[in-house]
Amino acid sequence: MGGSGHGVRRTPHRAEPPPALLLVPAGLSLIAGIDAALVLAGLPSPVERADLGNRHGMLMVFGFLGTLISLERAVALRRPWALAAPALLGAGGAALALGLPQRVGAVLVIDGCLALLGVYAGLFARQRDEATAVEILGVGAALAASVLWLRVDVYTLLPWLATYIVLVIAAERIELARLHRPQGSERTLLALGVAVFATAAMTLAPTGWADRAFGLALLVLTAWTAFGDVARKNVRRVGLPRYSAAAMLLGYLWLAVAALTWVIGGRPGSLASYDTVVHGVFLGFAMSMVMGHAPIILPAVIRRPLPYHPVLWLPLGVLHLGLLLRVAVGDGLGVPLAWEAGIWLSVAALLLLPLISAALVVTAPRPARTIAAGRAAAERTPS
Repeated sequence: MGGSGHGVRRTPHRAEPPPALLLVPAGLSLIAGIDAALVLAGLPSPVERADLGNRHGMLMVFGFLGTLISLERAVALRRPWALAAPALLGAGGAALALGLPQRVGAVLVIDGCLALLGVYAGLFARQRDEATAVEILGVGAALAASVLWLRVDVYTLLPWLATYIVLVIAAERIELARLHRPQGSERTLLALGVAVFATAAMTLAPTGWADRAFGLALLVLTAWTAFGDVARKNVRRVGLPRYSAAAMLLGYLWLAVAALTWVIGGRPGSLASYDTVVHGVFLGFAMSMVMGHAPIILPAVIRRPLPYHPVLWLPLGVLHLGLLLRVAVGDGLGVPLAWEAGIWLSVAALLLLPLISAALVVTAPRPARTIAAGRAAAERTPS
């Protein structure tokens, strides 16, 4: 080799691990979170570990949803270091799922939130818009919740966790509908986002009015976002646009139910009210959004197309039927059998989504243009 140019080979570019690998810890968090939900409900579960029930919320919010959100944003930023965010959040979820000490999982989640702040900072430097600033507020709420979890329980952190999920998704929906909204909409979004964040912070004080104020801010944000969402027009179309729009509108409906519960009752003081706000936000709203955007976002992550098929309506329908039975009949009318049936239907919906998605991916053709379109869509579509 020496100094001669003969025989010198270029070092081949080291291939980066595909982002799809980071879906594995997200899947583990989902399975563990489902098991934890059954433990909390006192229903038969595959693993009946005593500590698992207390980790249910963090497994679902950070290990599953947080990993999906950060993975989509990391792919959109197109910087290799950005994958640290979903990797750390996924590792935190995996640590909690596998029974490592809670502090280990919490520290990994904190690091993941810090990395995700870096990802959003990179996106803000590229776009410098109010929608991305609101997403940064949402991740700030996530970071606060993960740090506070070292000292307080999840019940106290519920407004912070809701703020994280709601602000990130709402901001991306507004960003998507920018052309369909009047001028100045993003400034309104920023003002509403600040109101939600500030009232969430106030709920740390033991005052009943703070939770009602948070619920009111959340309700106004929900109504304003839903009213201008392109889903209201797309639901009259066919195929994927109608499916995604239906998922969006149902999500807004459940978020409004949760917000109204906060407004009317303040801090959830009963199992029924707590059940309503938790599952209205994180199942009815967040999971409905995930289902509605899976065919749009997932191709950019797994580098394979996920074509729309009417079978996707099955998990979406089962999810909302389960919530209706659980919240309206079980919690609202006090029917234990309906409450349990609703839980089992929610479990079925959460398991059906990855199974059906995997089947559609495996059986789909792989044209290059479909993958490129998926990657482009991931940069402008909420997760």
